[in-house]
Amino acid sequence: MRKLFIISLLIYLPSFLIAQVPTVKIALLKYSGGGDWYANPTSLTNLVSFCNSTLGTTISTEIPTVDPGSPDIFNYPFVHMTGHGNVVFSESEATNLRLYMLSGGFLHIDDNYGLDPYIRPQIKKIFPEYELVEIPFNHPIYHQHFSFPNGLPKIHEHDGLPPKGYGIVIDGRIVLFYTHECDLGDGWESPDVHNDSQETRLKALQMGANIIKYVFNGD
Repeated sequence: MRKLFIISLLIYLPSFLIAQVPTVKIALLKYSGGGDWYANPTSLTNLVSFCNSTLGTTISTEIPTVDPGSPDIFNYPFVHMTGHGNVVFSESEATNLRLYMLSGGFLHIDDNYGLDPYIRPQIKKIFPEYELVEIPFNHPIYHQHFSFPNGLPKIHEHDGLPPKGYGIVIDGRIVLFYTHECDLGDGWESPDVHNDSQETRLKALQMGANIIKYVFNGD
């Protein structure tokens, strides 16, 4: 009987252990200033589902919101920020965001059109001694799992300008990635939201998966 119990335990133990593996969560930044931080409500859930199916990640599809000044932000390796309008970080929020990124956290800011003139001064408030630099096309973030030899994909047209990926790079690591003139998050949304082509949505999701993998790999 004891022998049968041990055999049964060995059979069922692997599945039990798998069930106990903690699930990683990513979060959406809820900022002040009047901008619509809540834009693209289906985007992150869809991106997570895509990453789980293509990269083998175990990220929760439940997407919590987190305030810039909250200590809870340190629970999330990846925080996403989007919107169209004004952004204001208080001094304490800027300090908290800075510590979060210096401690290994990653902030992805996606301009949903109209965010650019507001977010750049706030980035400078967080990192006054660092410049927001354009990330070259040969950077690993564009080639983690899917190759984007020309950088970010163009999801939606606004001003007829090429998409640009900018970053704050510290000790060779991107800690803040800013996607501009791209509308990457729009491409993550469910198909019926923007009626983008399957090809366009796939490119957006693939680039998003590259960002997630870069964060998890650390290179």
